[in-house]
Amino acid sequence: MSDSSPRLWPYSPASSPVSLPANAILFTQNEVIDLTCTIDEMDTTLNLEGEELQSFLCSFASDSATIEQLIAKHDGVAMNERRPFLLLGELANPYRLQDLRIGVLPIFTIRLEGLCRTYADALDNRDMIPGVHHVTLARSTGWWELSHIAMATIEQMKAMVSWLDNDQRGRWKPVKPAEGSIRLHIGQPFECPTKEMVTYDGDTEMVIQEMPPATGPSIDLSKVMVPVHTAYGCYDHRGRLARTAHYQQRDFHENIFRKGSSNKWNSVLEIV
Repeated sequence: MSDSSPRLWPYSPASSPVSLPANAILFTQNEVIDLTCTIDEMDTTLNLEGEELQSFLCSFASDSATIEQLIAKHDGVAMNERRPFLLLGELANPYRLQDLRIGVLPIFTIRLEGLCRTYADALDNRDMIPGVHHVTLARSTGWWELSHIAMATIEQMKAMVSWLDNDQRGRWKPVKPAEGSIRLHIGQPFECPTKEMVTYDGDTEMVIQEMPPATGPSIDLSKVMVPVHTAYGCYDHRGRLARTAHYQQRDFHENIFRKGSSNKWNSVLEIV
C-alpha cells in the first residue's frame, strides 16, 4: 500500500493479525510512509546489533527523504535511541497502532528462521466476543516466514506489552529469544512452507526443504525483544503448532481451538 492514512488500512478483529505491511514503513499517527532500502550491494553474511543495526536501517528512505529526516519531521525519537522489538501480530497493523497512539514507529520486514508465529492459548474479548487470539512465538525446526520488527523506544515497548496484557499484568512478557534467527528481508514477500511441507514424527515437527536465499543481513537475537504469552503459552494442536501462516483467526477459533490445551511458553522457546 502506498503512503496513506492508518485508517485506510484494512483491520478486523476476526481476521487478526492481517492485514500487515508487505514492505518497510514509517508509521506516524496520521500517515503511513513506504520505505525502501537504498543499499545497492547487500552483504547477507552480516550479523547486526547496536549502532551497526541502527546505521543499516538508516539506509532506508521514502521517495523524498531519508528515514532519519522523516522521523525528525514528525517529531519522533532518533534512531540511535531505539531498539529492535519483534511485532508478531496485529501490532504491525497501522490501524491498530493508531488506536494505541504509539507515536512514530519505523517497521521493517524480516524473515523468521527456525521460529514461527503461533496463536496464544487465550482470548482477548475487548473488540469481539468470544475474543481474539493474539500471536506469540515458538521454535519450529527448519521453518521460515515473513514477519516484522520495529525500532522502538523503551516507552513504546512498554505501551505495546501493556496493551497485550489488558490490565492483567504479567500475562505477556518481553523476552530475548535464545534460538532460531531473525533476518532482515529486502524485496518482495515470499512464501512460507505449506502444511504438507511440515513433517511430524509424533514428537517433533520439522521442515526439511531448503530455505530461500537470504536477501538481507541477520540481527543479533540477544538484542531483540519480543512479547510472548506467558500466562498459558501457545495453543497445543494435538502435539503440533497452529501456525498463523496456515490458519486464519476465524478458522483457528472455530475449527481447531479447544480450551485446556496449551504448551507452556518456556517449553516452546528458549530465552536469554
